[in-house]
Amino acid sequence: MDTFSRDERSAIMRRVQARDTKPEMLVRSLVHRMGLRFSAHRSDLPGKPDLVFPCRAKVIFVHGCFWHGHNCRSGRNRPSSNQDYWIPKLDRNMARDAANRRRLRREGWGVLTVWECELKNEPRLRGRIARFFGEPADSIGGVAASARRCVR
Repeated sequence: MDTFSRDERSAIMRRVQARDTKPEMLVRSLVHRMGLRFSAHRSDLPGKPDLVFPCRAKVIFVHGCFWHGHNCRSGRNRPSSNQDYWIPKLDRNMARDAANRRRLRREGWGVLTVWECELKNEPRLRGRIARFFGEPADSIGGVAASARRCVR
């Protein structure tokens, strides 16, 4: 049983953003500082990836650990009230994410998921993103230079 009325729960859920969230904006800023340019939320791709790099055929999803079931403390934390609603909802999110990743990979896209908890360590995240783009972890200019070569 939910501790909120149906109207209260609906009002709470309306405030949950689907795009331009704080974690997403932090990743956008980091990627931009690395010299990479991207499109945001391409609706023609499975899952509407948060960041799309068409010239490199790569996408980045920025996921909240709780909402998308990451294997960290926040992601393993499951609701204690109204479990008949929440557990299937969170499981559907995870299944949909996996299906979107599979479809993107079949279509030739490289896929990286950045988890909200990873934003606490920017140097590590920067290295992970650089490696995703095939650059040395300490390379900033290399990523920027190779990103500019492709024009669409």
